[in-house]
Amino acid sequence: MAVPYARLSAFYAVYFALFGSWLPFWPLYLQQLGYGAAAIGLLTGMIQTTRIVGPSLWGWLAHRTGRRMAVIRGGALAALIMFCGVFWRQDFLWLAIVVTGFTLFWNAMLAQFEVVTLAHLGTQAHRYSLIRVWGSLGFIAAVVGLGFIFDHIDISWLPVILALVLTGIVIASFAVADVRRAGGSSGNAPGESWSTLLRHPPLLAFLGSCFLLQVAHGPYYTFFSVYLELYGYSRGAIGLLWALAVCAEVGLFLVMHRLLAAFAIRTLLLASLALATLRWLLTGLLADSLAILVVAQCLHAASFAAYHACAVELVRGFFSEARRGQGMALYSGISYGAGGGVGAVVSGLLWDWSPAVTFVFAAVAALLAWALVWGWIGRPGVQTTG
Repeated sequence: MAVPYARLSAFYAVYFALFGSWLPFWPLYLQQLGYGAAAIGLLTGMIQTTRIVGPSLWGWLAHRTGRRMAVIRGGALAALIMFCGVFWRQDFLWLAIVVTGFTLFWNAMLAQFEVVTLAHLGTQAHRYSLIRVWGSLGFIAAVVGLGFIFDHIDISWLPVILALVLTGIVIASFAVADVRRAGGSSGNAPGESWSTLLRHPPLLAFLGSCFLLQVAHGPYYTFFSVYLELYGYSRGAIGLLWALAVCAEVGLFLVMHRLLAAFAIRTLLLASLALATLRWLLTGLLADSLAILVVAQCLHAASFAAYHACAVELVRGFFSEARRGQGMALYSGISYGAGGGVGAVVSGLLWDWSPAVTFVFAAVAALLAWALVWGWIGRPGVQTTG
């Protein structure tokens, strides 16, 4: 069966274009509406906390029905419909309801689409990063384009742009078909019991490190744009700095299949987390230097791309094919959901005290993630995969 590279790549591109439209500019939009740091942290963190429930709920539904693309399409349509509520009112309670509703469906899609992509790839799973890179390119196009656009038009246009991108996700979801491979699992296929899986120390350490790394990214995803405005950077420059991070991510994804063949996953994880710690220290303590910020943003290749590619490989190792969709949902929920939500809320509480300390807090979280990996994943005599 031929792999539909273009259609899979197109979905990633438009899906992550929404991230590129949302992450840098939603806090600025809320700031223009008059919200303070704590409210911005909550209204931004909700996108992360719905990842706790959404992926697992839709992972269970896809596992039971065996129709992952139908679940993805339904989630895309529901996300678009829910988001349109933002055009009605902008008070805090209503925005909280809208953001919670639309992200509950939006966040449900990605983990299941990852499984669809891996199923299409079959024995070519090592080429995953060459498809996933188009998500990074979609992010870059959105963040750079909108950075310059919002230097010339009012940021109140952001909800219109987000609604258009959500429409693109709906269209892209209908272009990809489900796949069933010989020997593959159906929704009712047997697999490991959850009680057995969740007593496996390396799996728990892996999930803990995922959680902590996304806690570390919380200040970045919530306040990086606001932080740069404090130092006098223009919105065009802010967009370019966001894009630089994702350009570094693209470069890493293009060679990741070779790195995975050349180095142990343990080595790659430890390197990525050490560089993540350095990244947040540089951002928190030396953001007045553009050169230092450029270096820090390039480290996104380590703090996100390298770690994520290794995490996908570990999920494939920890979970059988029958459980892989739910495994991806668990990874997404624990890391991007719980970790990202905690990171956003805590950064909102720390921000008014000290923006610099907020990013130092991120560095500490990344260092704790490094300690978990060092202690439990891939050590001689410790079985990593199940």
